[in-house]
Amino acid sequence: MAALAGGLVALVLGIIGIIVWFEDFIDLFKGGVPVMLILGGALAAYLGFEEIKDKRAAESFEDTATDLKQEVETLKEEIKELKKEEAKESDQPKESSEN
Repeated sequence: MAALAGGLVALVLGIIGIIVWFEDFIDLFKGGVPVMLILGGALAAYLGFEEIKDKRAAESFEDTATDLKQEVETLKEEIKELKKEEAKESDQPKESSEN
């Protein structure tokens, strides 16, 4: 309830202040708009630059991921071949050393 009352008081005082000091408000507004545009433009340029960097990083990550997928497939094939060789060796009859 106190926040509502404080907000309403601040709203009324703000409206009265703009009416009483309208010329000063306009002067402040004239000085503030260019500063806001400069800061907003700088922020937009920075964010655009970061977005370009992120896209490049994502592309290089995709290339790395593709290389890793190929390496995984190669290793899977090698494992299958080793298992086949091991199975062939275990299927061969064992020679007994007993005479």
